[in-house]
Amino acid sequence: MPDDDQQPGGDRAADEPGQLVSGASLIRIVLVDDQELVRTGFRMVLDAQPDMQVVGEAGDGLDALDLARRVHADVMVMDARMPRLDGVEATRQIRQAGDRPRVLMLTTFDLDEYAFAALKAGASGFLLKDVPPDELLFAIRAVHSGDSVVAPSTTRRLIDQFASMLPGGELEAPDELADLTDREREVLTLLAQGLSNSEIATRLFVSEATVKTHVGRVLAKLSLRDRVQAVVFAYEYGLVRAGQRQDQD
Repeated sequence: MPDDDQQPGGDRAADEPGQLVSGASLIRIVLVDDQELVRTGFRMVLDAQPDMQVVGEAGDGLDALDLARRVHADVMVMDARMPRLDGVEATRQIRQAGDRPRVLMLTTFDLDEYAFAALKAGASGFLLKDVPPDELLFAIRAVHSGDSVVAPSTTRRLIDQFASMLPGGELEAPDELADLTDREREVLTLLAQGLSNSEIATRLFVSEATVKTHVGRVLAKLSLRDRVQAVVFAYEYGLVRAGQRQDQD
């Protein structure tokens, strides 16, 4: 592993590019947290994985922006609350600059107010800071592959917790919304209510594969990255409103 260059403000960056391990591409990771002890713990876990390498560390959002420009990374594990620039605003700026790195947001409290803001800013998901190591590793690999780490059940809880904070149709619907078929719009509405693909399939009397196809088309037509952003979109443009739930136990 290459020597690290120590920069002010807790900014550390590895200079050498990632290499292949057992024929698989190395997942290059940047850790962003204002607590050095937390970063050290995460680094020990991640660097022990054959398919992962920590290529940089930052102690706040500003240093994270600098690292994102200087270091090629696939995933940035970002704390939500930090001095100078918090993780939400750092995520927004990083995501506006390009597809990589994808951001996995860490929160201290389950579903705190940063969670919704982070997902809206472009984070690919969020976890608690005390998450078990195996869940952190799974999440990083999922984010790297382009998936969201917010499970449907967590999406339901997110909606329940933050329903009163969601915009609820205050924005003018974009032209792309008219490109959706009636079925695709129906799938989007159910997805936004937190239903999984299998639950949507049961509701619509179609196969799960068909639902997956519809979800993919919805994301493509609306230029959305994942189902989490689809939830945000549906609330912003009034397809679903707080308290509206069609799923029944």
